[in-house]
Amino acid sequence: MNDQYFMKIAIEQANQATGTWQNPQVGAVVVKDGEIRATGHTQPFGGPHAERDALTKLTPAQTRGATLYVTLEPCNHYGKQPPCTQLIIDRGIKRVVVAETDPHALVTGKGIARLRQSGIEVVTGVGVRAAARVNPHYNFFFRHGRPWVTLKQAVSLDHRVSAGPGQRTSITNQAVYARVHRERANFQGIVIGSTTAIVDDPTLVPLPHPDFMPARVILDRRGRLADHQQLRLLNDGLAPTWVFTACVTLADQLAGTNVQVVYLADCSVIKVVETLAKQGVQSLYVEGGPTIHAAFAAAGLVEEVISYLSPQMLGTMGVPAFTPPVPWSFADPQVEILGNNVRIAERKRQDV
Repeated sequence: MNDQYFMKIAIEQANQATGTWQNPQVGAVVVKDGEIRATGHTQPFGGPHAERDALTKLTPAQTRGATLYVTLEPCNHYGKQPPCTQLIIDRGIKRVVVAETDPHALVTGKGIARLRQSGIEVVTGVGVRAAARVNPHYNFFFRHGRPWVTLKQAVSLDHRVSAGPGQRTSITNQAVYARVHRERANFQGIVIGSTTAIVDDPTLVPLPHPDFMPARVILDRRGRLADHQQLRLLNDGLAPTWVFTACVTLADQLAGTNVQVVYLADCSVIKVVETLAKQGVQSLYVEGGPTIHAAFAAAGLVEEVISYLSPQMLGTMGVPAFTPPVPWSFADPQVEILGNNVRIAERKRQDV
């Protein structure tokens, strides 16, 4: 057994973390005399980090002289939890093996430096690629300063998204319906345009409901929602709802609904994404129709495309799905069969 073996177990722990919301999923393993003494992972948002979860299962005597394996660099600052570095030092850990350096500016390199200053041996980069795959949205956000964007589309075999303009069309099966509801919970924002809001009247909430609901983001540049104030996502209060618009009167017109209206003179998707980034939104699941998809594609903001393909054909009157402005190649295609439908998930980069 070696560092790679114990880090693999730490990564398995990281994948068990749920409800971490804006915190990364991290796993930790305490090893002493070649034996695993404790494991831990990030607790739901606001709770203990992985290192604390593992170390507090043991007494100080049991941790003294041990090696700690952790999938992400320990923090060295006060947030909702005290710094993990101090606990590691106080518990007499002799050696720390880290998979991935934390891309968050508050942490990057600082945790590792603090441990080394205290005489603890620190090894980095063990299992880094596997560890990075646990938190693609978190890593991307803090490396690039903007949310990870996934386009989701349900398309017929002849590349249509509905039977005709303004028509709500059921394309995919019940297995896809359930999968999309679970998929939404992996993102911090769900994006649609005003046409989808008006035609489909969706709620956009994940099922089952997660501890932290993603914000519902509606792009309504012209203020069309003023004439559709009965829509469920404007009134149900199930999740935060943000309407982005260039219409100066829309905020007053929707004052009686349960939404936050954000006015942007330039209501382009680039400005919308910039605004969401400032709010700390790390990931976006863009469910809107082909117009919204095309806008994100043209802006160069897409990192992943998830397509749900149905064997039906909708014909020439159907609304075509979006087509990227230039050829796209993908590094990590994944294909899954869901009944008589197919899910194809493709990322534009693998090293996230």
